[in-house]
Amino acid sequence: MSDTVTHTIRLSPADNVVVARNALRSGSAISEEGVTTVEAIDPGHKIATRLIKRGDTVRKYDQIIGIAEADIQPGQHVHTHNLRMDDFDRDYQFCQGVKKLDYRSETERATFQGIVRDDGRIATRNYIGVLTSVNCSATVARHVAAKFNDAVLAEFPNVDGVAALTHDYGCGGCAGMGLNYIQRTLSGYSRHPNFYAVVIIGLGCEANQIGAMMDAEKLNPSETLHTFTIQDSGGSAAAAERGEGLVRELLADANRIERVERPASDLVLALECGGSDGYSGISANPALGAAADLLVLNGGTACLAETPEIYGAEHLLTRRAVTPEVGQKLVERIRWWEDYTRSNHAEMNNNPAPGNKAGGLTTILEKSLGAVAKGGTTNLVDVYEYAEAITEKGFVFMDTPGYDPASITGMVAGGANITCFTTGRGSVYGGKPVPSLKLATNTSMYLRMESDMDINCGEIIDGDATVDSKGQEIFDRIIACASGEPSKSELMGMGEEEFVPWTVGAIL
Repeated sequence: MSDTVTHTIRLSPADNVVVARNALRSGSAISEEGVTTVEAIDPGHKIATRLIKRGDTVRKYDQIIGIAEADIQPGQHVHTHNLRMDDFDRDYQFCQGVKKLDYRSETERATFQGIVRDDGRIATRNYIGVLTSVNCSATVARHVAAKFNDAVLAEFPNVDGVAALTHDYGCGGCAGMGLNYIQRTLSGYSRHPNFYAVVIIGLGCEANQIGAMMDAEKLNPSETLHTFTIQDSGGSAAAAERGEGLVRELLADANRIERVERPASDLVLALECGGSDGYSGISANPALGAAADLLVLNGGTACLAETPEIYGAEHLLTRRAVTPEVGQKLVERIRWWEDYTRSNHAEMNNNPAPGNKAGGLTTILEKSLGAVAKGGTTNLVDVYEYAEAITEKGFVFMDTPGYDPASITGMVAGGANITCFTTGRGSVYGGKPVPSLKLATNTSMYLRMESDMDINCGEIIDGDATVDSKGQEIFDRIIACASGEPSKSELMGMGEEEFVPWTVGAIL
């Protein structure tokens, strides 16, 4: 560890709080700030550096994170007991932060070993997918996939697996946003290049009729897209047998692939987890932002999401919007979420979660400021609704919930072919058919959960790495993973249960 490491981390000269690097006892002298703690402070939690009077704003990242509920003395813990969230006006300053980018020339771009489909789409993995139109066909889909265990797949070394992706949407859904979202999600996965082929199994009488979905999403049956229902197949056993037969026929062709050198511009990176603890916005998230910048400058795409987890910090993104229209699209999604939470008798500050608060995050404003850091510093070129196809190159945003599996499901449906997931409390996420790299915000958690963590960004907190050096490390791992190197979650076999389409709208 570097000799220059201090007890706390100051993020801006204008801040009136700092963040504890490690656990501090009451009476600990913080020489770099000229204050002494008046109570014990947990790692990642905030300490007042000067008197903050009741009603004054508390600032972190040189941004408002809340209002003092009482007078807060220097050296005192700043958290849920003395800090509240209040509404405040944000100046969206559309396009005022747009900058000219120094893109790498085509000959200078980083490359990876990708899979080229017959139609030119680029894959990072090679799966066969068994999808369902309704929850009623989930068990049949799982029976089909279970037949193709490691022993069977040993004959097909270039196939990463047969994945059954099921969900809980049922026959009670009605026309509208909910049906649109499930259809768009299933369509996006059916088209995803990481699937060589897809089999969609329905029951037969569900609201989400396979034929109607295919028409709505302009999908056509083909040699690599098969559909059928249990009712038309003669029941569960017959349907399972039919699905097994189709997959067996597909395996030999799926195995006939090779990886070839492709530019990093073919990569679409899903950026996930708004903030997990008080270190997220200091280590893993800005380091991932640095990696996202590198990908964008290499011609690729980085997608930020989780609208509730950028709430209060969206003005930092609208400043980077390439046009006022792009910025306004983001504001419209924020307004939709405000109305959505009100109609469900909730509020946007219901987030952070208990684990976030235990890790030092107090308000959604504080969490959001750290979350935005994952998006790096390049221009915002477009904003997408949930599971919409991502068509623009560069830094983009997708409207998703903060619930991680649902959020990543939307981005994968949109075309993301690799994921980076930051975590401070510890995550075990994996999501087929797209590999996911997990980035630890702090070293202690990384060491506890090393079998799940791919990269330790806690080295930034420890003083052993910088944001830029760790960003380069993350970018290099993205390239390696996209080329076939397995992530920790893939080694654990995770990734089917995490397929979670966002359920909205009326269920009748």
